[in-house]
Amino acid sequence: MNEAATSAAHPAFRLEFDIDVNYGYPAGGWLIGLSSSHHRDAHEGWESMTEFKLFDFDSHYYEALDAFTRHVDPALGSRGARFEVVDGRTRFMVGGEINRYIANPTFDPVARPGALHSWYRGNPERKSLREAFGDLEPIRPEYRDRDRRLEVMDEQGVGATLLFPTLGVGLEEALKGDPEAAGQVFSGFNLWLEEDWGYRYQDRIFAVPTVPLLDPEFAHDELGKLLDRGTLVVNIRNAPVPLPGGGFRSPFDPLYDSFWGLAAESGVVVATHAGVEGYDVIVNMWEDSTENSIFRSPLRGVISKGRAVADFYGAAICQLIFERFPALRMASVENGASWAPDLLHRLEDAANRSPGYFKTEPTEIFRNHIWVTPFWEDDLASLSDVVAVDQMLLGSDWPHAEGVEQPVDFVNDALGWADQSTKRRIGRENAERLLGVQIP
Repeated sequence: MNEAATSAAHPAFRLEFDIDVNYGYPAGGWLIGLSSSHHRDAHEGWESMTEFKLFDFDSHYYEALDAFTRHVDPALGSRGARFEVVDGRTRFMVGGEINRYIANPTFDPVARPGALHSWYRGNPERKSLREAFGDLEPIRPEYRDRDRRLEVMDEQGVGATLLFPTLGVGLEEALKGDPEAAGQVFSGFNLWLEEDWGYRYQDRIFAVPTVPLLDPEFAHDELGKLLDRGTLVVNIRNAPVPLPGGGFRSPFDPLYDSFWGLAAESGVVVATHAGVEGYDVIVNMWEDSTENSIFRSPLRGVISKGRAVADFYGAAICQLIFERFPALRMASVENGASWAPDLLHRLEDAANRSPGYFKTEPTEIFRNHIWVTPFWEDDLASLSDVVAVDQMLLGSDWPHAEGVEQPVDFVNDALGWADQSTKRRIGRENAERLLGVQIP
């Protein structure tokens, strides 16, 4: 990823834009209503470049306006998350305050998928970020309707996909001071997700529920409920757990062993999708970053790019979570993979300086337990010298603006160096093996 990042890597663009111009979070569509310069035939595009249907390990929906209230007790009131009209605009209120993680939380209008493709490729046209987004579009049915989404997936050559939140990945940080409210909000949200999308819809759409770790007991109980309802993957933050009274706790503290033990025993994959990890506290050591805007100093991206995810998995290995739970499997999603080689080097160095601390070499632990979704702009050919091809998963981030225009573009952009067998593994087979499913 490039210089405009936030603590959440690619999800940088879910922060506040100039409200007067009504820039929503960049998302949109490429199949309908684009000018001829943007439109491509989806089926022709994927079939001409691959001989197999893709398993997209990272795509998104746009939450319905009742996603955070449909199954939440109204008595929670302003402690929860809900939409309200404030000064004539629909705002997303969390914990009684306007949440500015996404400027236009209704997602109507939104930007086109892959609108920032050239901007991420070094911005050769030297456009500002606003210019790079281009025209916004009305929200499309496939962003909120699972049957329409399946039709679009057929056109794109996508056999199956994991679906992650958009608004939802910013909620835990906003509710960190009220673990009880966070539990109610996410329990209700997960019920909405099952109802509208399904955890295993036609064995092609696997919507991923979220488990906040603010309360260890709640995390264990919620995971149990989700397993009973058939989820194959759950999502947590790759971040330390903030405490209501201040300070932090590692998610690998023994207090969470019941959660990790259940995850390991059940075989569920624990994903860590990028979001709001709370790393602004580090940026604030260097500059005033109280302005919630992606148009501020580039120092934020320089400091925080890849840091939260590397810290998280470094802590997981050093705090011996995989030694305590050898069956545990985790997947880093939408964090890219450029952070992995340096982390592995540092872990190897730590092992050399602490003989006997690790029962298994850290690099081997990483390769046995952790999968990654590289960004399409990562150098996967070089990365494959350090991170095994069998650990890599295709993640398009569709339909977000910082992803690709269509999922097959990941193969074209990132895997031009690879033979067909490698493309199949990264583009489909690794995900099938990890989840224990096969594309119909």
